[in-house]
Amino acid sequence: MVGGLFSIVWVGLLGLFLCVVLHHFLPLLLNLRAAPRGTFGWPLVGETLRFLRPHASNTLGSFLEDRFSRYGKVFKSHLFCTPTIVSCDQELNHFILQNEEKLFQCSYPKPIHGILGKSSMIVVVGDAHKRLRSLALTLVTTTKSRAGYLNDIERIALHILGSWKKRVVFCEEARKFTFSVIVKQVLGLSPDEPQTGRILEDFLTFMKGLISFPLCIPGTSYARAVQARARISFTVKAIVEERRKNGGDSNNKGDFLDVLLSITNLSEDEKVSFVLDSLLGGYETTCLLMSMVVYFLGQSPLALEQLMREHKAIGANKKKDEYLNSEDYKKMEFTQYVINEALRCGNIVKFVHRKALKDVRYKDYLIPSGWKVLPVFSAVHLDPSLHGSALQFHPWRWEGQNQTACKKFTPFGGGPRLCPGSELAKVETAFFLHHLVLNFRWRPEGDDVPMAYPYVEFPRGLPLQVEPIL
Repeated sequence: MVGGLFSIVWVGLLGLFLCVVLHHFLPLLLNLRAAPRGTFGWPLVGETLRFLRPHASNTLGSFLEDRFSRYGKVFKSHLFCTPTIVSCDQELNHFILQNEEKLFQCSYPKPIHGILGKSSMIVVVGDAHKRLRSLALTLVTTTKSRAGYLNDIERIALHILGSWKKRVVFCEEARKFTFSVIVKQVLGLSPDEPQTGRILEDFLTFMKGLISFPLCIPGTSYARAVQARARISFTVKAIVEERRKNGGDSNNKGDFLDVLLSITNLSEDEKVSFVLDSLLGGYETTCLLMSMVVYFLGQSPLALEQLMREHKAIGANKKKDEYLNSEDYKKMEFTQYVINEALRCGNIVKFVHRKALKDVRYKDYLIPSGWKVLPVFSAVHLDPSLHGSALQFHPWRWEGQNQTACKKFTPFGGGPRLCPGSELAKVETAFFLHHLVLNFRWRPEGDDVPMAYPYVEFPRGLPLQVEPIL
């Protein structure tokens, strides 16, 4: 009897396994001939673990190098539990980004939704995304038009640099700087206010969970991040309520929170999610950009020397204690080349998640409806046929090039989801660099290479030995 029961259970489990396999792979088999070449790997997990294997962010990594050599710039795989088309082709990437909501749609894995929230601009689609993106553009316009915006950036940069001793962990310093700037612009909080410290502490927990294994069990990084987001939401709601009680308007503090309070077509949850998105966008990617610039300048004495000359010329025309202004920023031409080259080599955003809304014919193959599509930006940035000596940090390559609308350079994405705060990130980086190169020499403490996990980080935080320039 026990043996018969065991047989029934065994047959049931085998049947369940076959159903799962058929559910995932039958649609694949129906589209195999038309789809690009490639492999699917194991059931369910497919080739995800190999795709996500850590590698230096200024390289493609072994997975892409292998598939690129075997199948070309566009191939099929099975990633994030779904059949996937991977694109390392600049033309297809551009086609995908420009056809957002027409042929393709943003499609991040469900665990990301759980941490960011269902109202996050990063994950919402359609009209909801259009409304939130319009609000983001308002934030950027409001911020840039504020008379004290550039002064705030410079004051915070000088405060951070003024605390340096002989050794700094640069990524930590960059995070302090970018977080102080974005909290000031969005919530009107100064770095020394208690609420700022609480938000930063919870935000660091939130960031760790965002890039962790999505296991929602008490004690895991993912679960702690969900709790941290709830605490940040509570703090932000309290700030919003306090501002509302005080009659917040666009003539009060002049920060974006006043603008947010005047918006009537957003729910409270959408407003809180938007604040979190703004903190995320103005914090992590900007501090990584700053770290990339410092890392690559440390390997290029000629670029550092030319950068110093540019900023000395700008500083020579300033009175003592006079702040930088928008005209000074326009003169930072080589600085822009350095920033763009750091973005190209460092690849802060390696790829984005999309899915096909319908069958899409592109050249000689089919992208089946419902399949995930991954435009890989790093593959285009490091393509030697598009960028001469692609693995070399060479800022001069940007001289005379259109740097804003370029198919072969998409560090901030493209199409309707182009990052609205990209220019603010460049301004912050340029102003910080101005005071860094004029006041300090630095050298890296050991070899700390930026690694893609696929998120990018410096494993040791980029420790530097620093020396004031007297």
